[in-house]
Amino acid sequence: MTAVIRKSLLQLVFSGAFMKRWNDRMRPMELMEVDKQAHKMIAAWMILTRVTANMSLPERLALTEEVIEGGLFDYFYRLIITDIKPPVFYKIKANREDYDKLTQWVLPQLKPRLAPLGEAFWERMTTALMEPEEKTPARRILLAAHLFASYSEFRLLKPLNQHDEEMPEIEESFRERLTALMDIPGVSELVSGNNEFSRFAARAGQLRFQKRWSQTPRVPETTVLGHMFLVAAYSWFFSVEAGACQARRQNNFFTGLLHDLPELLTRDIISPVKGSDASIGALIKQYERQELERKILGPLNAGGCGDLADRLAYLLGLEVGSEFIATVCENGEVHNVSESDLRGPMNRDELDPKDGPLLKMCDRLAAFIEADTALRNGINNEQLHQACWRIRQIYENRPEVMGIQVGALLADFD
Repeated sequence: MTAVIRKSLLQLVFSGAFMKRWNDRMRPMELMEVDKQAHKMIAAWMILTRVTANMSLPERLALTEEVIEGGLFDYFYRLIITDIKPPVFYKIKANREDYDKLTQWVLPQLKPRLAPLGEAFWERMTTALMEPEEKTPARRILLAAHLFASYSEFRLLKPLNQHDEEMPEIEESFRERLTALMDIPGVSELVSGNNEFSRFAARAGQLRFQKRWSQTPRVPETTVLGHMFLVAAYSWFFSVEAGACQARRQNNFFTGLLHDLPELLTRDIISPVKGSDASIGALIKQYERQELERKILGPLNAGGCGDLADRLAYLLGLEVGSEFIATVCENGEVHNVSESDLRGPMNRDELDPKDGPLLKMCDRLAAFIEADTALRNGINNEQLHQACWRIRQIYENRPEVMGIQVGALLADFD
């Protein structure tokens, strides 16, 4: 068991919602770092489904673990170096001495806030960040996902920057670097743009256009895409704190990363509406399921991506009715399990366990931090106060979830 996760770590993860990308180019909307990280890790998950298809369970879990942690390491690094332009950063990385100097400056900035994750996590992160070369399978997967997500952003702003003489050079750099990674299973599918695999990735990226709390002024504004990354990262950290097995914490991360995917089809329906009446909540769920099957799962299955569709269905809890229900998969069948079983005998990699209650807690916690941050930034809005109060009330009555002291954590925000 690691030390208790503190609010400083959660706020560090959230700080990517302030960080603007491509801020030296004309763009159709603000492009934020946390959104790009979500799109990158969705792409990495998709590539992993191809790369690990014929691996043994231990091999698959080991590679997936390295990809998730590597993605978090890269994100933390990026939060510190902030506005260094990519061409400048790549030149720094090409010079080992310069890169070492930069990294030796970055690491002390991160250590106080990452201390709760334990010395082992810190040592893995230090080792990974001190090596600039992308040569291991995990690092190459992350690089491909990063380039895909960044190139997706580039194509949004390209039509507005036809006058910019650097644009052809930037595009050619993306194409060359992605071409060098085409030997990785799934990458050629991802970048071709002419199959259901790539269309799914593109549609997931559209969630950056959907603002959360759309009728409530906030600073910063967050998107559905960025919120999904927050929930994924929080789920990972709390899964580690809770002593989850590898499969369980990986499932929690990717479920968090994909849990609001149905909002591509329904838009962001706020919790008070969903919870106003049981029949309304059930109607929304039914519609989400029908549209998910018609517009996402059906096309994936028809387009030769049945493995992706099956995995997505399990992570979204379609067989049990919700992604927020604790489940295991035994002998090919999905079963509901109790929280005590998931913390005990069912906490085993071979059962493919997934936390429902912990994920729901992280979803609420991300919403709390979104609202609390806006209030601290001077947006005095009754809806934000109500949201914070409502979430506090939930965890006053139930201060512990899967061994996590949520009530104590929320008290840190007083």
